[in-house]
Amino acid sequence: MSIDMKKIVAFLDELKGKTPKRNFKQSIELIMPLKDLDLKDPTNRINELIELPNPGKTGAKVCIFATGELAVNAKRYDVDMVLGREDILDLGKDRKVAKKRLSDYDFFVSEAQLMPLVGRHLGQVLGPRGKMPTPVPPTIDVGDLINRQKRMVRVRIRDQLSAQCKVGEEDMSSIEIAENISAVVSLLERKLEKGSRNIKAIYIKMTMGPKIKIET
Repeated sequence: MSIDMKKIVAFLDELKGKTPKRNFKQSIELIMPLKDLDLKDPTNRINELIELPNPGKTGAKVCIFATGELAVNAKRYDVDMVLGREDILDLGKDRKVAKKRLSDYDFFVSEAQLMPLVGRHLGQVLGPRGKMPTPVPPTIDVGDLINRQKRMVRVRIRDQLSAQCKVGEEDMSSIEIAENISAVVSLLERKLEKGSRNIKAIYIKMTMGPKIKIET
């Protein structure tokens, strides 16, 4: 599928002009209906993390399961929540409470030694959403890992012939968002069985606004 950056920028400018201003900063979503894809075949299901070229000021919300020095170090960075061993055990007692508390976070990372505990007590909450934590190796720079997670979006195709993810915020420039869109579309083309032929259409929209079709 040919992605013309100038055209994408023009469609983004049109979207910004057609979407009413709200009293909060709206996200810009990329929506891609798919076709000719058998989702009963597990190989056609996708759960990919994409590091955006331009993540925006807000970025993804990241939670880390950690204890000791790793927990202390993580708090020095822009991580949104640090949960320790006791937190994992407490959340594991009530699945509804765990769902509510953890639903706000886009990505999870975990101290390697806590991974079995997370799996045992929170796996039924995080697993079905494709949000099981990324293990933190002992030698990794946790600050670098958190910063990378904040630049990422998740593209997941499981039960419906559609892919959707956030590609920007309304105060970002159209060229920055266009570069993010190009990165997501390129990854899907590589991962889908028939590449661009599995992508039925490409739409963009803000949180509270109309969809606009990107003509490719």
